[in-house]
Amino acid sequence: MEVLKKDFMPLDLDSARKGTGYSESIAIQARQSSEETSWLIKLADENSSIRGVVGWLDLCAPDIEDQISVYAEKSTLKGLRHVLQDEPDEGFMLKPEFLNGISCLESSRLLYELLIFPSQLENAIKLAGLFPSQIFVLDHCAKPGIRFGEINEWAEEITRLASFPNVSCKVSGLVTEADWLNWQEEDFYPYLDVVWNAFGEDRIMIGSDWPVCLLAATYRDVVGIADRYFNNIGQDILQKVTITNATRIYQL
Repeated sequence: MEVLKKDFMPLDLDSARKGTGYSESIAIQARQSSEETSWLIKLADENSSIRGVVGWLDLCAPDIEDQISVYAEKSTLKGLRHVLQDEPDEGFMLKPEFLNGISCLESSRLLYELLIFPSQLENAIKLAGLFPSQIFVLDHCAKPGIRFGEINEWAEEITRLASFPNVSCKVSGLVTEADWLNWQEEDFYPYLDVVWNAFGEDRIMIGSDWPVCLLAATYRDVVGIADRYFNNIGQDILQKVTITNATRIYQL
C-alpha cells in the first residue's frame, strides 16, 4: 500500500491523465467526514477541472434533512456516498435511520453512490426498489471477484439491480479486483460484457478510481481498458459512456 501513502491533489491528477483525452472529473469522498466534503467542494470551486463532488454526510443523523438542505445549495455537490463495503453489518443500508436519510435525498437534486461488495448486492436491489425516484450509481461494478474468476452469482444480481431504471453503473475499480501484478486486459471482458448487457448504453459511465487504481495500474491503463472495450462496440457508445451519460446523471 506504500504507493498510496502520500497526498494526491488536482495537479497530480492533471499529470496522470495527460495525453489520455480526459481532462475533467468528479471527485469522490474517501473519508466519512463532512469536513472532507467541504474541502472537496472548496477544491472544486478552485479547480475548473473538477466538475462535481460526491461527498459524505451521516445519513443516519437525526438532523440529516437539515444537513442535506444546507449542502444541496452548493452547486458543485452532486451526490453522497457512504463506504458501505466497510460496514460489518451488510444490512446497514436497510436500517431505518439510513432509509430515512435516503428518503431525504429524494427531495433534493443529489444522487447516491453505492460502494459495495457482491455480497451486498441483494440489499442494494431492495434499496433501489424502495426508492424508485432516487438516482443511484453503482461504484466499481460492485467489485466482482475477478482474480478468482467469480462471475455467475455476481452477474445474476447485477442484472437484477440493473432492472431498476434509477440505477446506473460506473466501470471503474476493476484492476484492483484482479491480480494486481499479473492481470491482462482480457480478464475484464466477461465482466464488462455483463455490465454492458445489463445497463446498456445510457446508464454506464467510465471512472478511474484514481489514485487507488495505482495499486495495480496507471490512470492511462484503467481508462484505456474501458475506452477500447466500448469503442469496439461503437464510437457513439464511447461518447456516451465517457461524456454524455455522466453529464446527464451528475447534472453537470
